[in-house]
Amino acid sequence: MNLWNGRDFMKSVIALIFGGKSAEHEVSLRSAKNIADALDKDQYTPILVGISKEGSWYSFPNESVFTQHSKITDANLPADAEPVAIVSLNGKPVIYSLKKQTSTPIDCAFPILHGPLGEDGTVQGLLKMAQVPFVGCGVWSSAAGMDKEVMKRLLAHASIPSAKYILLTPFNNVSYRELTEALGSPFFIKPANAGSSVGVHKIKNETDYQVKLKDAFLFDRKVLAEEFIEGREIECSVMGHNHDPRASLPAEIIPQHEFYSYEAKYVDDNGARLQIPAELPSEIVQKIQDLAKKTYHTMGCDGLTRVDFFLKKNNELFINEINTIPGFTKISMYPKMWEATGIPYRNLISQLITFAFEKFESEQELKTSYLD
Repeated sequence: MNLWNGRDFMKSVIALIFGGKSAEHEVSLRSAKNIADALDKDQYTPILVGISKEGSWYSFPNESVFTQHSKITDANLPADAEPVAIVSLNGKPVIYSLKKQTSTPIDCAFPILHGPLGEDGTVQGLLKMAQVPFVGCGVWSSAAGMDKEVMKRLLAHASIPSAKYILLTPFNNVSYRELTEALGSPFFIKPANAGSSVGVHKIKNETDYQVKLKDAFLFDRKVLAEEFIEGREIECSVMGHNHDPRASLPAEIIPQHEFYSYEAKYVDDNGARLQIPAELPSEIVQKIQDLAKKTYHTMGCDGLTRVDFFLKKNNELFINEINTIPGFTKISMYPKMWEATGIPYRNLISQLITFAFEKFESEQELKTSYLD
């Protein structure tokens, strides 16, 4: 049932939002295509909303945008692209056509914007202002999850283990020697606010450090130097409301490159071997699921998150990072782990949308005026 604009017994209109000003723009389009394909058309009517590399918003009439374009740019738009904005009109969310000056009511948004200006709370704030129910984490948990340094501070406060790190900025000069003394060698550097291993490098010597640090600073003004933890790379999908999350069976990534780089994830078809579910004793599976849910709760997550771990030989677990808008491409781990747990892709998408409506309904019960 359509809950928000009085059009009972009609299919809910879902705005799929993809693209964006991010190094993960192209990955976002692939995720959006998979979600659009899997969306239960008996329950939902999708509206495709793409954000160009330049930050312009467009709607597209059909899914040909995904097959004809690997990225969206203002200079190379499909002929049927229409500039739009998401706004609140008479207290109801709509997609407003800047060209036709017409509005189309929407019931929910599904942001599939990986990386900055999409996964970091910015779009979530816009959707809240426009009073749109949306899939996934809210503003502050999205922002905190995106910023790996802030994430580590919150995890430490909850006594959740993660790798040691030193914060690097353009305004502090930390030498290679100082980093190896504190973190050991090799160590990693990674932009604090990026995903999909963009700008991540394994540092083995001082020349590496000087060159790769410049690359990392291309993507963020905060970079983490982080200790190298030798262990298996384990991931676990989580979904549900913050007070009652559910964790999937974990999976293992076995990189065929030196580490799970962007190239290993998205460029090289043989860049990694995926073991779904991971071959682990039942007590370790339970420990991973419990820590994934604790991390989800600590970070204020809601809707969905993927939690990434390092598992050492002595069975110690360390949180690597969380991903509040994980990939939904054909090779993405988040939906695959739920499939292994018994939830098919289409059912998963429907469940995530249901969570969005439930969260919105709960928030609508809060007072917004002191005197009324």
